[in-house]
Amino acid sequence: MELRKEILLLKIEYYREELIKVGKNQGFAHSETIRLSQNLDKLIVKYQKLLN
Repeated sequence: MELRKEILLLKIEYYREELIKVGKNQGFAHSETIRLSQNLDKLIVKYQKLLN
């Protein structure tokens, strides 16, 4: 379980960094930025479920 949490945290951090980078370069309404944001949201929800 702990390994899964660690992996999810690494993925969350990766998507967060990518989201910021793409958002700054392409704009926050760009389709790639929105896709990254949605993926990040899904990962955060998975992580929160593991905490409960």
